[in-house]
Amino acid sequence: MSDAALERIAAALERLRPGPAVAPDFSAANAFVWQADPDRLVPVDRVSRVDVDLLVGIDRSRDTLLENTRRFAEGLPANNALLWGARGMGKSSLVKAVHGKLNASHPQLKIIEIQREDLPSISRCLHLLRGADAQFILFCDDLSFSHDDAHYKSLKAVLDGGIEGRPDNVVLYATSNRRHLMPREMIENERATAITPGEAVEEKVSLSDRFGLWLGFHACDQDQFLTMIRGYCDSYGIAIDDATLRAEAIEWQATRGSRSGRVAWQYFTDLAGRRGVAIH
Repeated sequence: MSDAALERIAAALERLRPGPAVAPDFSAANAFVWQADPDRLVPVDRVSRVDVDLLVGIDRSRDTLLENTRRFAEGLPANNALLWGARGMGKSSLVKAVHGKLNASHPQLKIIEIQREDLPSISRCLHLLRGADAQFILFCDDLSFSHDDAHYKSLKAVLDGGIEGRPDNVVLYATSNRRHLMPREMIENERATAITPGEAVEEKVSLSDRFGLWLGFHACDQDQFLTMIRGYCDSYGIAIDDATLRAEAIEWQATRGSRSGRVAWQYFTDLAGRRGVAIH
């Protein structure tokens, strides 16, 4: 093949290659979603969230994350946070609610959601955020890894920052059902079969240690479950007596086989629909 033909092919490939991502106007929105291939930050006009005061039974985690985020929004040192524990107990809701509460007084505080599958592109996302005139909560929901998953290595770009260090205007908040981000049976299996058991899983398990804050979420009891629903009813102006609420809510959670903040919201959604009350 001639040199001219090779040059034409190279030029054609260059034209097909996506150009470098361009940072959006961060003042145009308070929330964004990171999407890779091609890299871009997509503005979110309306974030799906509840008021932070409606999150019941997680007072300690709420206050800790709120204070950490407040310091970050004010340009002070703050920790990355791992919210772990029971399903449906408000981990992701708390992250979005805290951002919503503080964004009202700190409009430069933005939240960017990144999917676990897009973690390999996270360094390119950080490049767009570094030096921007805003503070960014990088939010990864439902984070976990299997034994052969290498995505966790990309996450270290945020937690450790590599040679450049993590940008001062970026903090990572992640939620997971697992404290160590990988199944316990996989941890035990690798320890049992490896030649050097400690080193076999140290790198993956130590990933969670790189989060400065560990906030645990545990299953709620029946009183907390009913209190959650009562709070929703009062907030949206739905009148229902305690006896009726208790009977319906307990029947609802029995049919679901679980009791959590998510189940409480699902019952309330059904109740609001039956009463003709809009909740969005």
